[in-house]
Amino acid sequence: MTTDQTFVKGSKILFLFALFSLVFTSFAVAQSPNDPVKPRIIVTADPELDDNNSLIRFLLYSTDMEIEGLVYASSGYHWKGDGKGTKWFVPGREYDRFNMDICPCESWRWNEDERFIHDVVEAYAKVYSNLTVHNPDYPSPDYLKSKIRMGNVEFDGDFSKDTPGSERIKSVIMDNEPGPLFITAWGGQSTIARALKSIEEEYENTLEWEAVQKKISDKVVLLPSGDQDDTYAKYIKPNWPDIEYRQFENGPHYAYGAQINASPENAPYLTSDWMKKNVSDQGPFGELYRVWGDGKQMVEGDKVDYFGFSGYTNEELREMGYMVWLLVQEKGSWLGEGDNHTFMNMLGNGLRAYEHGTYGGWGGRSNEGDSSIFNFSTEGGAEEIAEMLSSQNDGGTPEYPNFFPQAQRDFAARLQWSVTKKYNKANHEPKVTIQGPLHVLASAGQKVPLFGEIIDPDGDRVTVKWWQFQVGTYPNKVEIKNSETTNAEIVIPEDVNHGQTIHIVLEATDSGSPSLTRYQRVIITIK
Repeated sequence: MTTDQTFVKGSKILFLFALFSLVFTSFAVAQSPNDPVKPRIIVTADPELDDNNSLIRFLLYSTDMEIEGLVYASSGYHWKGDGKGTKWFVPGREYDRFNMDICPCESWRWNEDERFIHDVVEAYAKVYSNLTVHNPDYPSPDYLKSKIRMGNVEFDGDFSKDTPGSERIKSVIMDNEPGPLFITAWGGQSTIARALKSIEEEYENTLEWEAVQKKISDKVVLLPSGDQDDTYAKYIKPNWPDIEYRQFENGPHYAYGAQINASPENAPYLTSDWMKKNVSDQGPFGELYRVWGDGKQMVEGDKVDYFGFSGYTNEELREMGYMVWLLVQEKGSWLGEGDNHTFMNMLGNGLRAYEHGTYGGWGGRSNEGDSSIFNFSTEGGAEEIAEMLSSQNDGGTPEYPNFFPQAQRDFAARLQWSVTKKYNKANHEPKVTIQGPLHVLASAGQKVPLFGEIIDPDGDRVTVKWWQFQVGTYPNKVEIKNSETTNAEIVIPEDVNHGQTIHIVLEATDSGSPSLTRYQRVIITIK
């Protein structure tokens, strides 16, 4: 930032503005163009410790989404068994890769009374009254409890029968609510596959089948953490090829080992000191949140979950029989939230990333036609994992901004809300609006004025910045005049082509503690 930055104090500063014709998107339109739409979302998760951590963050942002389901799922890493002594084995799973003579077995890394989703929702209930002081849109604990279901958890990849979880997913898929339905897969996709299979079995021999297929393909957006039980490759993709499968890259590294090769900008938010102050010590949620060396295991005796131990070397843990696939880190430091990328673009932070996979946001950006994704799983040895981690983008390239510090500070603020009973004892994000439509038309050589409005509810000083998010179809940079004021001007280059898009973001960061950032995105389409 230069010394001539414009700072906006807490009182409302309004700039009147009229822009050009509104270009409508296929996504549901809010009552005001600056008001975020709340995406409808279903979470499916297996009892991996990073799912536990991701769920804590997810519920802290339940203000921003319409949560339609919280569903227990299985995966190649976690499955319950049928309780009848039936043994199961799939070649290539982690118990096979690590040369452990364990399976065929009756279950794998699953507590008999597994209830991690219930535990997180119960922690939410303990802090709900505090959270609503800071944002009244938090859903009630009873509402969240009513959305919990058990999915297809007996055997990984098995979707041979209906379950309460698959029935819940099916009912929401088939309802007539407007807008897309986002379904995450933090574990395997067998429960999602079962919902789709049940619909297929009900309608495939009826005159309604073609319309049902189209409805589902137009409505459902899958948000996966890889294909953890092969059901996407074996059933969903072949039978439902038109369902959008939105995978992300370039975004913040939230997964296991994020501190390995972390940039200097990101590393401070992964240390034991930062985690203790901002996460572990923050009430009921902090108590449930997993960090390195915390003395916990998701399942007692789990030979893959050695993360709670402290004071042992990698080799000592191997000698104790543990599958050490990730090098031991500092006690109390970041452990992992590997499923965050599936929902961080759903947030109402003004980036509108939920509207299209290529728009990009705090969860990264999907490239159409690219089905690749790096899946942080328990495969390979620790050295192999470390090598792969070192090759991963840390979330900050010249083309894609590094959103990790903003996301971590925002997470810390919401955890602070959960233990703070008075509004004026915590920081709250600034409100950013554009005076005019968020979609405009422009021609080559045209100068497009943009006017913003910033309000900080705490009266904090706010730093303002306009910047080009280079995710539009126009590949080059554009000139932004007065980029550090609320009144900017975009100079459309002469080499643009009809139909190309340019994404411009107004960013505002307050001076509170922790400092919080919000945005508004304007999309310029070339006439």
